[in-house]
Amino acid sequence: MTPDDIDVWVGLDVGKSAHHAHALDHDGNTLYDKPLKQDEKAIRTMLGKLSKHGRVLLVVDQPNTIGSLPLTVARNMGIAVAYLPGTAMRRTAQLLPGDAKTDRRDAHVIAWAALKLPETLRDAGPDDETLAALKLLAGHDEDLAHESTRHVNRLRSLLLQTHPAFERALKGERITRDATLALLERYGGPMGVKRAGIEDVKDWAKSNGLRAGRIIDDMFKAIGEQTVTVPGTGMAETIIPSIARDIKAIKDRRREVGRQVEKLLGDHPLLTVPASMPGIGVRTASNILLGIGGDIANFKSAAHLAAYAGIAPAAGQSGTSIKGERPSRRGNKRLRNALWQSSFVASTKHPPSIAYYKRKREQGKHHNAAVICLARRRCDVIYSMPKNGTLYQEPALVA
Repeated sequence: MTPDDIDVWVGLDVGKSAHHAHALDHDGNTLYDKPLKQDEKAIRTMLGKLSKHGRVLLVVDQPNTIGSLPLTVARNMGIAVAYLPGTAMRRTAQLLPGDAKTDRRDAHVIAWAALKLPETLRDAGPDDETLAALKLLAGHDEDLAHESTRHVNRLRSLLLQTHPAFERALKGERITRDATLALLERYGGPMGVKRAGIEDVKDWAKSNGLRAGRIIDDMFKAIGEQTVTVPGTGMAETIIPSIARDIKAIKDRRREVGRQVEKLLGDHPLLTVPASMPGIGVRTASNILLGIGGDIANFKSAAHLAAYAGIAPAAGQSGTSIKGERPSRRGNKRLRNALWQSSFVASTKHPPSIAYYKRKREQGKHHNAAVICLARRRCDVIYSMPKNGTLYQEPALVA
């Protein structure tokens, strides 16, 4: 639907218990300006009245959580919907007189932006059960990842405070391995491990099917590097097993989320396309799918997709003194992160991607810039695969 197809532009400033709606016609005249409850009947009544004036476009400032019901009701009534991002809304508000911050003015700003600046609008989110489920799972997985990071940081802090050498022995991903967490849950910190002795620890690990021989050796080597006991070590030893247990539980929950995402894989054909590329797992594929709104036809070209993701360079020019390109600071955050992270993985695991990344580094680009260049190249492939109805095939990556 194009702006020429619309007769009524409705801006809805959404709230937890109530919204404020402001509707404009072609000439900018106000057709509706009232608060309404967070209630299907109230929303349906308002949209029904405005539909008498012609075709309606409902624009919200929050497409998730508190904005989900208005969008669902509008779609059920056959009314077009869109979303005005917060940054665009704030900039639009600066174009209008006044500096008050009220629900009524916000609703007017949303409606005015929809009428006068339709290019600022974005897709309001998935109107598809599979995509909606993926979005919820992706959000839940992101929350679990943040929770896991918080627990790991706390665990490292305790170890670093009481026994720095022991913490160094568990550098990187070592500290979150199942074997490491099982040992910390059973024995606590370095003092508990030391009391048990290396033979008992190895016997217990072996009897429980843990591959931890090298980790255990490094633990005891680190323990031997410190002879003093830091104050608070005893209490830390009682806290560490609890944190290790929590991290294990979060990892199990994330695995379950991954299984649920894989189960949805077969319900959306497009999801299998990006997942066929090197560096893209199920979680990343689902974020790419959500980022493009479930349909690659939303984009006119691969360049359009790259610009939307924020991985296309932004030109900078002013007179004769400034001329060049710089990384874009805009774009869809979910899609940009998914493309960047998958490209980073590919630059370390996938031979053609490694070669392309190295060429960009040899050309003088920094690490991040080289990864973005690779992401831009992979964006062409991601765009073309669903268009051609094919899965990934090894391309000849050239600079």
